[in-house]
Amino acid sequence: MSLRLICCALLSLLVATGSAFAWGHEGHEVVGSAADQLLGAHAKQKVAQILGFELRVAGPWADCVRGVVREPDGTFKYAPDPHHPEYRIPCTSFETPAETARMEDYAGRNWTNCTYLPGRGCHEAYHFDDVAIQHDHYDRTYAGTNDHDVVSVINAAIAVLKDKPAPAPFSIKDKKEALFLLAHFVGDTHQPLHVGAVYLDLTGTLVNPDSGPGLDPKTETAGGNKISDGHTNFHSEWDAIPAEFGRSADPAMVQMAKAVPPTTGPIETWAAAWATDTVMVSHAAFSGVAFSGDVALGHWLIHFEDRQQYMTDEKKLKRQQLAKAGARLAQLLNAIWP
Repeated sequence: MSLRLICCALLSLLVATGSAFAWGHEGHEVVGSAADQLLGAHAKQKVAQILGFELRVAGPWADCVRGVVREPDGTFKYAPDPHHPEYRIPCTSFETPAETARMEDYAGRNWTNCTYLPGRGCHEAYHFDDVAIQHDHYDRTYAGTNDHDVVSVINAAIAVLKDKPAPAPFSIKDKKEALFLLAHFVGDTHQPLHVGAVYLDLTGTLVNPDSGPGLDPKTETAGGNKISDGHTNFHSEWDAIPAEFGRSADPAMVQMAKAVPPTTGPIETWAAAWATDTVMVSHAAFSGVAFSGDVALGHWLIHFEDRQQYMTDEKKLKRQQLAKAGARLAQLLNAIWP
């Protein structure tokens, strides 16, 4: 198995337990809400016509699809985990017969079109990259990237909105599905631990899997899911947004989004540019910390130089990233429908 597939498989195991939902549904709703308020008249009209939901409502859709399971007979059924009713909170808008059928159909078409752990759908691998923080940009040749990563799925959805077929391995059947995906994955691209990652050796020292001996699977951190801060895993801590942020973008957030500089260059290069920006942001997310742990137990502990200051900086960085994501989602749709 290649290095990238090892990374994918290890992280998928944690995803299967429900531990890697970028921003949580509240964050995706905030991103969508900011974008809703920045759409031009034509783009707003097209979103309403094609999607039938505000982007705020649509944002969590790709996580709701994780509630689809493959039955023994090979069919697919939306069956959210009864042990985690909180996962259903943002999904009620999609629990009509028509929308449930759409989720099941999408999961089925995107279940076996990549290499992934048995019993899990390939669509769950679309949510992330794991670029080593020693890098200063996203590059498709790096460990932790692949042809079904978060950058690739954004580009596939853009293609569909521009009346082109989705490139392999993706199956995106129509523009509504493409909008659902963009509303979610542009947000994922701005969660620092969904793009940047630490790789460690047996002593807890940073290593770069793209140089030297490469990745030792025994010390893989799975995008921070195998790093604990004593209360929760480090990835989940970054997924959560402060309650004061709410579930929609407040005026201050919208003003922050309006101040985000426009992305330049061809639209097909934007997702990689945003991932590069987030790689750089991830440097701050992993600044002022050290790691230790028992590899035999399969997890690492994180230690903070100044925990209180880290939390203050983390909150500020989360707000910044949510504003960027909302601004860039709106910019993307305004560029497609000027």
